[in-house]
Amino acid sequence: MATIKEVAALARVTPTTVTNVLRGRGRVGQETRERVLAAAHHAGYRPNLTARALVEGKAPTLALMLSCITNPFYPEFTLHAHRAARKRERFLLVCNTDYEADGGQQFLDEVGGSLSDGVLVANRGGLDLQQLQTARARGTPVVICIWEHPESPPGLPCVAFDSRHAGRIATEHLVALGHRRIGAIVASPQGGIHGGRYDGYRDVLLAAGLRHTPADLRFCEDSYLGGYQAAREMLAGAHDFSALFVSNDLPALGVLNAAADLGIAVPRQLSVVSITDIELASQSRPALTTVAIPTAEMATLGIEMLLQLLDGEPDPPPMVCVPTLSLVTRESTAPPLASTPP
Repeated sequence: MATIKEVAALARVTPTTVTNVLRGRGRVGQETRERVLAAAHHAGYRPNLTARALVEGKAPTLALMLSCITNPFYPEFTLHAHRAARKRERFLLVCNTDYEADGGQQFLDEVGGSLSDGVLVANRGGLDLQQLQTARARGTPVVICIWEHPESPPGLPCVAFDSRHAGRIATEHLVALGHRRIGAIVASPQGGIHGGRYDGYRDVLLAAGLRHTPADLRFCEDSYLGGYQAAREMLAGAHDFSALFVSNDLPALGVLNAAADLGIAVPRQLSVVSITDIELASQSRPALTTVAIPTAEMATLGIEMLLQLLDGEPDPPPMVCVPTLSLVTRESTAPPLASTPP
């Protein structure tokens, strides 16, 4: 690989001039600039980003911390974050914690502030807030994206959406169709990240005077298999549900397949509604009715907030709440065959 000194020799200038041309700084004449660029191209010069980061004390990369890269939502989110970073001439380093807190802590310790200038965390990246706040206190800029509880700011800059409102929209759709026995599958531990979505579901049932008992609820992993197993458990025996609220699309796809395996027709015998609107939601059969959250907007805002912290601009607001939530009606919901008493 060619070095700056070799490029300088080819262009008959000093290494400092080469550096200034390649980084777009300093006063360099147009003829000299063109000669340096031609020499760099001829020599096949490629900048050593790691060396530059060590010399300048900053990196051209931003770290994105995810909890589970196999969840289809996160690659979609990553794509939008990548596009936003590239528009600002930054690279995105994706770190998958795989729900392991120690792994996430290692990324914070080793990547934040060295291999990357700052860290964007999607859904807390499997870490607790104390770990993120400690990293920020040590000088690593941190922004949280997809924060689901705008009523409880995390104490770090964040991009949020009202998950409770999303739960209400989904459940109101089922009630408006005439459903009265609506079960719930929540893809997080009790009191976990999807708690707000479940609270919205309960708000609507309470307002409509519909009953909700522990037997109407299952908590599961946020995965296809988690939704599949929870639905098999709820639907295999005697039940009177005409609809299910599922807190996330990926387990909802598992619910659709569990219903098919049990011979339950969706939506004729069972309606299913969810939240997020990942790409697979429109590709399932039947296609999934879901509440779309603004993934692209949140990813872009998260990158912009992080760069505000890094570029010496005025600090971003403590929290930006994205208001746009919309119901996407597809084939997995329909009125019940017959009304069921509350």
